[in-house]
Amino acid sequence: MQKIGAIENNPLQFIDYPDPVLADDEILVRIRACGACHSNLHMIEGEYVFTGLPAKLPIIPGHEITGVVEKMGKSVQGFEIGQRAGIQVLYNACGNCEHCLNGRENLCMTQGGTGETVDGGYAELIKVPFAHAYPVPENMSFEEAAPLFCPGVTAYRAVKRTGLSFDQTVVIFGIGGVGHMALQFAKLAGAQVIAVDVNKPALAMAKELGADYAVHFDELDNLLADTGRPDVVTIHVPSQMVVDKAIKIVKRGGNVMLATLASPPINFNEEHNVLTSVIGTRNDMRTVLRMATKGRIKTKTKAYPLKDANEILLKLKHGEILGRAVLTP
Repeated sequence: MQKIGAIENNPLQFIDYPDPVLADDEILVRIRACGACHSNLHMIEGEYVFTGLPAKLPIIPGHEITGVVEKMGKSVQGFEIGQRAGIQVLYNACGNCEHCLNGRENLCMTQGGTGETVDGGYAELIKVPFAHAYPVPENMSFEEAAPLFCPGVTAYRAVKRTGLSFDQTVVIFGIGGVGHMALQFAKLAGAQVIAVDVNKPALAMAKELGADYAVHFDELDNLLADTGRPDVVTIHVPSQMVVDKAIKIVKRGGNVMLATLASPPINFNEEHNVLTSVIGTRNDMRTVLRMATKGRIKTKTKAYPLKDANEILLKLKHGEILGRAVLTP
C-alpha cells in the first residue's frame, strides 16, 4: 500500500519488497494465511487517519496471520525452526506502563499494530517479537486458524467484558468475521443467542453455529415481542442505525458492547452500561487458542490468492463475504 485510496481504485499493489531483517528477539515467519479484516479496508480507505493509522507509508496491511518459523534471533525462546506460529493485531507493547503491568497491554499507548504501525501479513514474510507470537493449533489448517488472531480474540474479549452468563439473552448484530465468533463464545457462556443480520447465508451460518434464533434485522421486533428484551447486545457492524436500535431494545440496566465506531444515544434513566473492547491481550489470545485446540470453537473461512486482495476487500465492502476471507501467498 503506497497511499490511501478507495478500494475500487485498487490501492494495493503486488510488488517485490525487501525481506525483513531480524533483531535478536524476533522470529521470521513465512506466511501461509492472513485474514482480510474490515479494519484493513477502513485503514486502506483512510477512515482511520484520525487515529494516526496507517502510521507509515508505504505499509503492508494484514494482522491475523499464520505461518511457519523460518529464522530466529539469538535471544528467542519457546520457538523452533519449522514450528507453526500465529500473529495477532497486538504486535508489541512497552511492557512497563500501568496497562502492561496490569496485563492489559492492549491499552498500551505505545503499542505496535500489525499491519498498522509496522508491516503486516499481506506478504510472504513477516518478522515479529517472539513474545508476541503464538503456537497455532495443530488440529486446524493455517487458513482455518488465521481468523483466531483477530476475530477470535476480539470476539472473546468483547463477550467476556459484557459479563454475559447463564440464563441471559444476547442479541448479536452482524454475523460476519467477528460476529460468528462472538456467537460461539456467547453459547459457551451459556447464554441464549439471537443472531441478527440482513444476509440470509449469514443467518444460515448462525443457526449452524448454534444460535437459538437467527433473524433478519427487520424481523427482530416481532421476535423480541415473544422473547422479551435482551440482557446484552453486541454490535459487530459499522452502522449508526444498528447502534440506535441496540440502545432501544436492550433491557433497562442492560449491557451494550460497541465493537465498532459509533455514538450511542444514551438515556440516563435506563442505566445502560455501554462498553467498548479493543482487540485482546496476550492472555486473551492464549485462552482462545486453548479453546480452539480443544475444538470448542471453529472458524468459517474461504481462501483466496493474495494477489486478489483488492478484489476480496471490495467484496468485503459490499457484504459479499461469508465468515472470513483468508488470503494465501
